[in-house]
Amino acid sequence: MFRVFIVITFLFASLEQLNAQSKVSYDFKKGQVLDIMLITNKPDIEALFANYKKTAFPVAMKLGYQPQPGFGIAEYTQGNQQPASFIFGKWNSLEKREQFLTDITKSVPDFHEQRRSMFELFALTYYEMQEDISFEIDREKLVVVTAYWQQEASTFQSFTKAWLKTAKRSGGEIILELTDGKSPFAYYYQPDYLVITQWNDREEFNKFYSKNLKMEQEGLRHVNQFILK
Repeated sequence: MFRVFIVITFLFASLEQLNAQSKVSYDFKKGQVLDIMLITNKPDIEALFANYKKTAFPVAMKLGYQPQPGFGIAEYTQGNQQPASFIFGKWNSLEKREQFLTDITKSVPDFHEQRRSMFELFALTYYEMQEDISFEIDREKLVVVTAYWQQEASTFQSFTKAWLKTAKRSGGEIILELTDGKSPFAYYYQPDYLVITQWNDREEFNKFYSKNLKMEQEGLRHVNQFILK
């Protein structure tokens, strides 16, 4: 059974959302913004969070921020970045998303200091949707997040095409592909390509994983990959 991992931050979905059915659906309209956050808590942040909730939470909600169901991270398979949780968020527009980045320190001058006090890691990438998009994650399957940074554009494109082809042939289902994300200053996590895949079981993914590690990696600068809880 899927075990819900909850990190205490106003950016997270409610407990009711996280304890929903095994299949979790997401829906974004063209022009809306998808946040992806990778977060690790420091110990014993409850007291700090109480103040954070009172100060930062209303600013985000006023600008239309909508929490989405998120996930804990069960295992790290590639790369040296090891967050504890993988979280989605939604904004109604790029303008509102970026307005928050500007307005929050006017309303809450110690906003970033508060975050540094509570989180070992808080990385963020946000993506403006170029078309309507819906996707569904099945918690009962093996769900893998893979992020790649490019070294050289043309060979990188060849690699990602080959990667997708190999994943599909190996039984993987492509849930979501993202490019052209932005990271705010001091919250950098800006892969050139992020893809979420879903596998029927660990054996199926392991067969692909072995093939993946043997692929030509010219054109790659960095990789980060992990399995969701």
